[in-house]
Amino acid sequence: MEFSTQEIDLLIAKRRSIYPEQYSGEIIPDAIVEQLLENACWAPTHKITEPWHFTVFTGKGLKLLADFQASLYQKVSMRQGNFHSDKFKKLATKPLKASHIIAIGMKRDRKAAVPEVEELAAVAAAVQNMQLSATAYGIGCYWGSGGITYMEEAKSFFGLEASDKLLGFLYLGIPRQWPQKGRRKKTGKSFPWIRE
Repeated sequence: MEFSTQEIDLLIAKRRSIYPEQYSGEIIPDAIVEQLLENACWAPTHKITEPWHFTVFTGKGLKLLADFQASLYQKVSMRQGNFHSDKFKKLATKPLKASHIIAIGMKRDRKAAVPEVEELAAVAAAVQNMQLSATAYGIGCYWGSGGITYMEEAKSFFGLEASDKLLGFLYLGIPRQWPQKGRRKKTGKSFPWIRE
C-alpha cells in the first residue's frame, strides 16, 4: 500500500477538539457526514460485532435533541434536588450551534460473548476514525459526554436498550479558524521496549 506516512502523522497531530462556540454556522454537506460514518465502521471490532450505534441530528433534529436533553435533565435533576438553570439553558441551546451532532451509542451483542470493555474500545476507535476524517475535511468536532449521557432514561430516545450504553455526542461544525496550537507537546515519554 502506498500512503504518505508524513501526511498521516500530520493528520493525527493536527486533530483537535473544536467546540460549538468556535463554529462558523456553516452547514456541512450530509455526504461528508455520511463518509465520516462510513469511515467509523472500519474500526477494529472483536468478532465483528460492530457495537457502535450512531444517531445523526441536523436541521430541525438539533432542536429536537436540545429540547429532549434539556427536558430530561430538568426532570431528573429536579427529582434529585440538584437542578441548575445555567446547565438547563446550556443543554437547550448548545446543540443549535452545531451543523450536525452524532449521538454515540454502544449496542451489546450478547451472543458474541465479547467483554464489554472490548466493545467500548471498538466504539472509541470508530469515533477516532470520525475525528481524524473530520480533521482531513477541515471539520471541527469534539466528543462531549456531559448532560444526559449517563442517564438511564435517555437510552430509549437513541434506540438503545438497558444493556447498551450512551457514550456521548460528537458535535460537528466548520470552525471559524483552525486552532494552530494544541495543548499537548510531543510526548517525550519513554515507553519500555523488551527486546530479549
